[in-house]
Amino acid sequence: MNKVVSSADEAIRDVFDGASIMIGGFGLCGMPENLIRALVKKGTKNLHTISNNVGVDGVGNGLLLAAGQIVHHIGTYVGENRLLEEMVLKGTIKLELVPQGTFSERIRAGGAGIPAFFTATGVGTVVADGKETREFDGRPFVMERGLTADFAFVKAWKGDKSGNLIYRKTARNFNPMMATAAKVTIAEVEHLVEVGELDGDAIHTPSIYVKRIFQGELYERRIERRTVRKSVSSTV
Repeated sequence: MNKVVSSADEAIRDVFDGASIMIGGFGLCGMPENLIRALVKKGTKNLHTISNNVGVDGVGNGLLLAAGQIVHHIGTYVGENRLLEEMVLKGTIKLELVPQGTFSERIRAGGAGIPAFFTATGVGTVVADGKETREFDGRPFVMERGLTADFAFVKAWKGDKSGNLIYRKTARNFNPMMATAAKVTIAEVEHLVEVGELDGDAIHTPSIYVKRIFQGELYERRIERRTVRKSVSSTV
């Protein structure tokens, strides 16, 4: 099945006001830049975002934040984003912080159809406030709910026209888990190839999870820094 769409704008055509969206990436690494920019352009509002962080000022998810499109965010990290700090203090956005390991497992559980699980992380802290706790083998655990969303925006290195995806190194991060946990998963890739060109054993996300795929037009890669070794003149 050919799942290719022509652009990011077409890929997000049915993202509606109030939608919940998982957005891949760790910091500025492996984030779906084209989908984020398209969503800013579309102007969809009252979004409930699920992402490790909310980008930085003016970059990544920070663009959605600056446009006033996010009303609720679930994530693990808020550093390097002054606007988010201001919005939280003013009460213009609801923020739910989750320990990173728990965040990852909540997404994995949601994708696996597991509604809840118990973890020792957060017991005895504000993380456990209002949540069910239970003792197993003499140790207290807190119950966490699995996470799902209406849409997942993921970014991969390579993908084929049926939606099979391969991520590159650390850009893999949360993308594979999020791809399994949404009603509609949209993938942008750097290289779009024909079906059969990808090594089956190298595929990280099978096509069954992906509804739409397209080749991204622009990747700024702000996280990358080129470093070269200074040449050392040899002496005789």
